[in-house]
Amino acid sequence: MFVARYDRQMRIDGWGVEGQRKLREASVAIVGIGGLGCPVALYLTAAGIGRLKLIDADVVDESNLNRQVLHWTSDIGRPKPESAREKLQQLNSDVEINIACDRLTDENADVVLGDVDVIVDALDNFPTRFVVNSYAVRSGKPLFHGAVWGLEGRATTILPGQTACLSCIFKASPPAEVFPVVGTTPGIVAMIQATEVIKYFTGIGQLLLNRYLIYDGEAMSFHIVRLKRDPNCPVCGFSGR
Repeated sequence: MFVARYDRQMRIDGWGVEGQRKLREASVAIVGIGGLGCPVALYLTAAGIGRLKLIDADVVDESNLNRQVLHWTSDIGRPKPESAREKLQQLNSDVEINIACDRLTDENADVVLGDVDVIVDALDNFPTRFVVNSYAVRSGKPLFHGAVWGLEGRATTILPGQTACLSCIFKASPPAEVFPVVGTTPGIVAMIQATEVIKYFTGIGQLLLNRYLIYDGEAMSFHIVRLKRDPNCPVCGFSGR
């Protein structure tokens, strides 16, 4: 019933009908429908993920259009989840796409994120990232982190209880500021995040566990920083347990 659309990816060793079925049964929250969230949503929809939940409280601004590829000039002023859903439904009507035009907080995280299997961190600010990270650790749900700055991007996959969480890696939020970015940078990092989500559900390959991938667009290089859980982490720490 879905062979024609997904034929090429189902030919990957270890994927097949069963791998595609696992994707169809999966649910993914994407928090932030901007430079990272748009291409993550686009490619997960194309791959046939079962259900997406798009979460963002912002509306489309002209300054978004150099990188947020699901938002077009005619969408300026629209809520980002609504703008993205419209395009994604045209791409693949078999994917269920739900939206939440809310800012994620400690108070609403359980309600907003409670009905998904995994979470993609496609945010542009660390305070909300820490909210998502705390919920992921508390709920045990995998978290796929991505971040960008100019021509540099970073990504890792967090499995609570098994890997370092974001609070192990970052002890405090960097200063809030408008950061430089060209659209290709979040596009590349988003593809890494989407690939990690697909690998997680299909069971193919090795995930970025306790590995922090850094992309340097100026040098056109990738390198890996090894991570370790912090036993004294205030979120996931296990010291004395």
